[in-house]
Amino acid sequence: MPAESPDFRLGTVLATSFTGTLSERYGDAVERIPTPQRLVDWLAVSGLAVDSCTTAQLELARELRESIHAAATAAATQEALPAAAVQVINDRSAQGRPAAVLTPEGKRRWQLSSASPVADALSVIAADAISIIAGERDGKLALCASPTCQAAFFDTSQSRTRRWCDMNTCGNRQKKARFNANHRKTLD
Repeated sequence: MPAESPDFRLGTVLATSFTGTLSERYGDAVERIPTPQRLVDWLAVSGLAVDSCTTAQLELARELRESIHAAATAAATQEALPAAAVQVINDRSAQGRPAAVLTPEGKRRWQLSSASPVADALSVIAADAISIIAGERDGKLALCASPTCQAAFFDTSQSRTRRWCDMNTCGNRQKKARFNANHRKTLD
């Protein structure tokens, strides 16, 4: 029986949620899309359902993920965007042909073509990354304060001072470590 795959960390921003499919980058890295089927699963829960994915498409997705992470990290630290990462993001954005459609409830969703739905899904993710890295949306890119995580996330809090990519994981882990350290000091 295969091992359970780790849960997805889903945020409200598609591009940074996608980069979160590899977490704890500076600790014991956790790959959340180790197989083509897990990419299919992630795309489905992210509103970009596809029927299948090949190993080659998974590799393209991972290349996009790492390029978004590199560019978002550079933007968050106000450094020059890596040219290779920008090229991958632009290429993936241009390769798909998704269509934005309006639902009867007044929501936007993406319609992927039957010819290349994975390319379309990656195009949507790349376009989302472009919009946040270019500063077109209300918020700011930041890096998780956890030394083992340092994930890029899009901070839309009112004060723009959020420290953790996810309070339920990195934030709680850091608070627990701080509590335990303080507790040990009082016992000494």
